[in-house]
Amino acid sequence: MLKLSPISLYIHIPWCLKKCGYCDFYSYVSKEIIPEKKYIENLLKDFEQDLNSVQNRIINTIFIGGGTPSLLKNISIRKLIYGIKERSLVSKNVEITIEANPKIIECQRFIHYKESGINRFSLGVQSFHSNLLKKIERTYNSDEVINSIKTLKKTSENINLDLMYGLPEQTLEHSLLDLQYAIKYNPNHISWYQLTIEPNTPFYSKKLNLPKENTIFKIFSKGDKLLKKSGYKKYEISSYSKPNYQCQHNLNYWNFGDYIGIGCGAHGKITKKNGKIIRTFKNKNIKDYLNGNYLNSINIVSEEDKIFEYFMNTFRLYKPVFKRHFREKININETNIEKKIQIAIKNGLLINTKNYWNTTKKGKLFLNSLLKIFLK
Repeated sequence: MLKLSPISLYIHIPWCLKKCGYCDFYSYVSKEIIPEKKYIENLLKDFEQDLNSVQNRIINTIFIGGGTPSLLKNISIRKLIYGIKERSLVSKNVEITIEANPKIIECQRFIHYKESGINRFSLGVQSFHSNLLKKIERTYNSDEVINSIKTLKKTSENINLDLMYGLPEQTLEHSLLDLQYAIKYNPNHISWYQLTIEPNTPFYSKKLNLPKENTIFKIFSKGDKLLKKSGYKKYEISSYSKPNYQCQHNLNYWNFGDYIGIGCGAHGKITKKNGKIIRTFKNKNIKDYLNGNYLNSINIVSEEDKIFEYFMNTFRLYKPVFKRHFREKININETNIEKKIQIAIKNGLLINTKNYWNTTKKGKLFLNSLLKIFLK
């Protein structure tokens, strides 16, 4: 029988001011008044149903994402957080994050959010250059970005800034300036990742003037050095933090931990004591969801998919992957994948020791090639 650890809770708020051309997250453009009260009531009912499957496991982290969660009023966030705590076992040291848009930052609102128990704020900056923000269809400009950071810092020191590189017509100088601006405001955490154009997004069919591959490599190399030199430790492919400020919620994902996903279009992952892993997918239709039809489907993850999904997460981290952890998380012995491990070693992507595996520098750089080895 597996030892089941504490879990995380992801809460999806599907409304946005505008759908960005690169975004493949599930969201609605807010053209009418958001039915906040009814949505919060249904979120809590959705949560109650999922609690039946987790058997009183402690919730260590809560992440309110979207969409744009900061569209919600103070009273809605308070009712949501209090409702979660009334219905479940929540850790005294729970990390509660909310995502925010620089267009919607009011000091008083965020003070109220903090009073409700939110202790981490993630600001979707993407760039400090107004012309680049316009090219990726963000709804704010550089002045609003800077004002939003200053406003948030009056509320909390525990702030993450989300930044992108590889934007249309972005140069090496633009990218490094973005990082320099971010570092200047001294957030405790910076998420810095490359823009990727997914097939199901409006940008996929557009002709975008994206930076060449060699420019991307230079941006990554110089930016990575700048962040590390400025006191940020890289602990995951796109995550840098000051000491003791790693995002615990995301660490749970990358360590292949379990999480409940509630809200329109949310996903969840729950491990049963017999080793089965269940993935839940919530209803994407907002009208159906508000009528109490929460669950869209449940999938049992196959043995082969368990292996692939485990490595897809754990190989993102800048630390060894212990074989004991592999056995504990997916209830499979590492001898079952010995041939695939040998292929990864032969290709210079992986190091194998008695107790752990570790990706090589080449393995991190060509992570997709490493992961393909573990596909069916």
